[in-house]
Amino acid sequence: MNKLIDGKLLAEKIRAELKTKAKGMNIGLAVVLVGANPASQVYIKNKIAACEQVGIKSSAHYLDDSTTEEQLTKLIKKLNTDKSIHGILVQLPLPKHLNERKILSNIDPKKDVDGFHAVNAGALFLGWEDCLPACTPAGCIELIKSTGVDMTGKHAVVVGRSNIVGKPVAILLLNENCTVTVCHSKTRDLPYITRQADILVAAIGKKHFITADMIKPGAIVIDVGINRTDDKLYGDVDFENAQKVASHITPVPGGVGPMTITMLLANTIKAAKHRYD
Repeated sequence: MNKLIDGKLLAEKIRAELKTKAKGMNIGLAVVLVGANPASQVYIKNKIAACEQVGIKSSAHYLDDSTTEEQLTKLIKKLNTDKSIHGILVQLPLPKHLNERKILSNIDPKKDVDGFHAVNAGALFLGWEDCLPACTPAGCIELIKSTGVDMTGKHAVVVGRSNIVGKPVAILLLNENCTVTVCHSKTRDLPYITRQADILVAAIGKKHFITADMIKPGAIVIDVGINRTDDKLYGDVDFENAQKVASHITPVPGGVGPMTITMLLANTIKAAKHRYD
């Protein structure tokens, strides 16, 4: 029998646990948004609401499109030294005139709750448990664990090699003792490889790119894709047909999305605990 992996339900469960962890701690998260990207504004709103839910104090910094690299860097450095702030999040994408890599590298790695800093990415690669992992990949692992399936020795195939999802989720799967294959736009005979996956993570950014005939019967399918078409959200997986083949599968929306924000909260509390300890 196929089973839906309910990201909303799992997120609520984990957030209740995080609320208990945060109790008695004065935790602060600074959120920085440059420009008026409508999607980014929605994400920020959701993140602030989630912070309130678990007892994290959020402070939002809204900057206009004309903000210079120098001005943004100055704000980040100020937040780095602010003892009331334990996590800093610069919402992506940034306006084109700002160097994303340079801006993110200015965030104190101990406050980098998005897990994008090279220090945290390197610590993740080395398997250091005290690092702050990228939120979406960490959420994917929690979703897989929620199925109760032992990941040890399973063949996990990741479709996509981005620094934000593909690469870090591959490392996290390795840390769970999976055998991992990473596929991308240059991979030859992709369906042949995806059909070998006990665990398939789709993070390529193309609507319904993964079809049912590309999925091994009984596989766990995690759909990271968020593709907006005709004001509707679609995943990278053809969910309607894929669910007939997979043993466990995440929907879009309601799968990975809620868990991404939940892992942001977990990272913020983790960062605060390091400071308190």
